[in-house]
Amino acid sequence: MTNDYKYYIAIDWGATSGRVMVARVLDGDIRLREVYRFTHSVVQGADGHWYWDFNSLLSETLTGLREAAGLGHHYESVGVDTWGVDVAFYGGNGQLLYAPLAYRDPFTTDAQKQFYEQMSAGELYGKTGIQQMHFNTVFKLYACQRERYLPLLNAEHILFLPDAVSYFLTGQMVCEYSVLSTSAMLNPVTKDFDEDILSLCGLRREQFPDIVYPGQVIGSLKPEIIAQTGLNADCRVVAVAGHDTASAVAAVPRLYNGKRVAYLSSGTWSLMGTVVDSPVITEQSMQLNFTNEGGVNGTTRLLKNITGMWILEQCRKQWSLQGKRYSYPQLIDMAESVCRVPELFNPDEPRFANPEDMLSEVAAGRSLTDAEIVSCIFHSLAQRYGEVFDMLCALVGEAFGALYIIGGGAQNSYLNSLTKQAVGVPVLIGSTEATAIGNIMVQNQNNPSQF
Repeated sequence: MTNDYKYYIAIDWGATSGRVMVARVLDGDIRLREVYRFTHSVVQGADGHWYWDFNSLLSETLTGLREAAGLGHHYESVGVDTWGVDVAFYGGNGQLLYAPLAYRDPFTTDAQKQFYEQMSAGELYGKTGIQQMHFNTVFKLYACQRERYLPLLNAEHILFLPDAVSYFLTGQMVCEYSVLSTSAMLNPVTKDFDEDILSLCGLRREQFPDIVYPGQVIGSLKPEIIAQTGLNADCRVVAVAGHDTASAVAAVPRLYNGKRVAYLSSGTWSLMGTVVDSPVITEQSMQLNFTNEGGVNGTTRLLKNITGMWILEQCRKQWSLQGKRYSYPQLIDMAESVCRVPELFNPDEPRFANPEDMLSEVAAGRSLTDAEIVSCIFHSLAQRYGEVFDMLCALVGEAFGALYIIGGGAQNSYLNSLTKQAVGVPVLIGSTEATAIGNIMVQNQNNPSQF
């Protein structure tokens, strides 16, 4: 029986941590094992910009692949998912020109307004169906052109991050559809780049590789990767839903008791939405700032970004520097102990994007205990979830049967209970490993609806 098992590797980069997962699959049953995890953060360069330490991320990933190879399995393939939006620039010789700019770099804030002087927000949304967020790829590339950013000026090739990892592993350049769809440069009707948008950014279509879709084979591992990791030579790299949320949503059922399901991917970012068969690009969806991103099997993910556990994670960092190292169970206990919850805030306010002092931003001039800060964060998130849930109901024009919570935040039972009160429908707790499961499902070429 064991000879019938198939083994796969999922590389999953999140905004604050990454991991390498091994999966054993038989008849649709997926068994996951985390073989390596690492943490990372953005770093500030001498030029004042914020970057991802890309070489370190790749080195950590290689360590994870060596751990996977050490298990002795014969692997069918590897799939890569990461966060969206960010890109890497390559020269004509295929070499990385500089570390990728991080989406948390605030230099794109003014670029959004400047771009709208050339193409209105309404026209851009009508072309792409993507929510207006200053760190969208389109504004980053527009800002890079305006400030004559050398890596972009010298770039012959531009790759989104999951595609950059796949290129590192295979030497093949592709542009995966789901992560491209986060850029605000894709026309979801033609399923290709919008030439008007590229022109405003001073870009050429040929700087981007051919578009591939989840399930397509990218290529085989390079000989040097095989030598460095010990993986079997016939292991391929497959394009999965390269945007981590797209992979996670692939593992979410579409119906509950015959009604449509909404999902909440809860992590550093929270993303709330539902799966639809075609984009929803209307005046209402633009006003509510909902986005239409690519999914698996030709579907669209109608969703809205919400600042998630990022706020608490930054508070934890500050507390740690003060010698207070709270575990998540401790934080939940602290929040539950608060009798009077402080006045709440909107976690999507720009001041929470990347402040120097997150504790001060949450306290907002008030004298709050650590427990009150945690309670305020959890209740504010739940309140925001309820607001966005109501918006989503209005857009699809029907009631939802349940809200399906996936991701690391699904383990937070206290926040889940607050969320249930806020949305008013059953809250179902999915796997904390939904991203890896969706990644593996695409590699295994199974229809997600059967899981």
